[in-house]
Amino acid sequence: MGDLLGNYLERQRVTGAYDEVFAPDGSPRPAYQSVVAALEAMSIQDLTGRGGALSSAFTDAGVTFSLSGEERPFPLDVMPRLFTPDEWDLIERGVAQRVRALEAFLADVYGAGRAFVDGVLPRRLITTSQHFHRAAHGIDPANHVRVHVAGIDLIRDADGELRVLEDNLRTPSGVSYVLENRRTMARVQPDLFGAERVRRVSGYPGRLLTALRAAAPAGVDDPTVVVLTPGAYNSAYFEHSLLARQMGVELVEGRDLVCRNGVVFLRTTEGERRVDVVYRRIDDDFLDPVHFRGDSMIGCPGIIGAARSGNVTIANAVGNGVADDKLAYTYVPAMVEYYLGETPVLRNVETYRLEEPEARAHVLDNLEKLVLKPVDGSGGYGLVIGPKANERQLAKLRKDVETDPRRWIAQPVVPLSTAPTLVDGQLVPRHLDLRPFAVNDGNRVWVMHGGLTRVALVEGSLVVNSSQGGGSKDTWVLSGSTERVEVRAERSFTGGGGPLHVGVPSAAPHVGQAQQQQQQRDLPC
Repeated sequence: MGDLLGNYLERQRVTGAYDEVFAPDGSPRPAYQSVVAALEAMSIQDLTGRGGALSSAFTDAGVTFSLSGEERPFPLDVMPRLFTPDEWDLIERGVAQRVRALEAFLADVYGAGRAFVDGVLPRRLITTSQHFHRAAHGIDPANHVRVHVAGIDLIRDADGELRVLEDNLRTPSGVSYVLENRRTMARVQPDLFGAERVRRVSGYPGRLLTALRAAAPAGVDDPTVVVLTPGAYNSAYFEHSLLARQMGVELVEGRDLVCRNGVVFLRTTEGERRVDVVYRRIDDDFLDPVHFRGDSMIGCPGIIGAARSGNVTIANAVGNGVADDKLAYTYVPAMVEYYLGETPVLRNVETYRLEEPEARAHVLDNLEKLVLKPVDGSGGYGLVIGPKANERQLAKLRKDVETDPRRWIAQPVVPLSTAPTLVDGQLVPRHLDLRPFAVNDGNRVWVMHGGLTRVALVEGSLVVNSSQGGGSKDTWVLSGSTERVEVRAERSFTGGGGPLHVGVPSAAPHVGQAQQQQQQRDLPC
């Protein structure tokens, strides 16, 4: 490993972060011993060649995302990230617990509001949230599930403890890259798979379809499920089409649907077909021009009324964004204790609520040492890392916080854990996080045996989002001897599984529709 790693350990120590692969004494951690041994047999040229093969495979398969109107392959690193069975058991329990608590919270927000009466949460937290929608109040889904899919972002701090960074309950994206990362890694790096027993990720589309079918309105035995996409200009369109194919359901746009007498129909070449469940990948604001943005050309007029009538289920539910609010994030530990009567399995990152005078005063005195995030931000946009900000940026930030403290939270700079990542022909330390995906069918919250590990490819950067130039690693959950594991490259996820789009053929979107498709913040992460 000398040629491959060079002065990796010296570089890593400078970061002050926990390293996923190597212990402080330089020895591989137990979970990585086989992978490191396999890499020892490779030359730099071999590893670089495999990196190029991964990139070419993604480009050839169309595994891309759109950034600033340009289609780009999603960078996949040659070295996987590993979790032991015990580590993943902790993640599974913590993520499932968090989703159950947030599910109860959302039911309370759009229902009785007992947590506000009991003083657990301030009512103003909800009424001032940009993503609280009165149109969703009183809508009770058929199986009482609002969070059908969740992406819970985790980081490992300097002590190696896994912590929750944020929750994604609106239209969490990135699972398609988990599936394609595995398929491609199994083809390009089969020798690494031979060194480990890795749990499968290929069951996700089936789990998702089961959860969506379980959410159908009462009395529907064989529900029609569709995936609603903003359109081909959306940055995550690849994911929308892949999931539709893998579930064997239709991928539709708003113009393919029509609401009549409180019922949603899909227009096809064979006539109209009733739709029971809509897995939507469109933001709330664009979903129904009757209730939200009247100028939306990519939604379905009347779909909120149909949901209120109990004739269609929208997954994820409208209004879930109130739980994504980063100020609401600070109350999730209290939600776990209040709604579930349990102690949180996974802790939050320490966070300051800037509406509280003492916390705000402390933050304003230490802006240059903290990370400030807009409560409604996503994709890494808008956050300010104090130690890397200049005086002009800090002055503007101070003014913004003083003007509207509700809009911000502050956190200490957490040195995200690092792992060897191939950059310019050498394995170097880069910071990373993890997004496990959970599916809720009303009876159980199932956590996928893997997740999207995102990597900040720029040296020293803590911003892992693909929209900010980040990449990914294939995430391996190691298994016991009796569990099903990866033994060969899984079948391609880019073909088969049913029709992609069966709506009535229509003209290409005009400029306004294309702009709205691109406006959707459904970035890979």
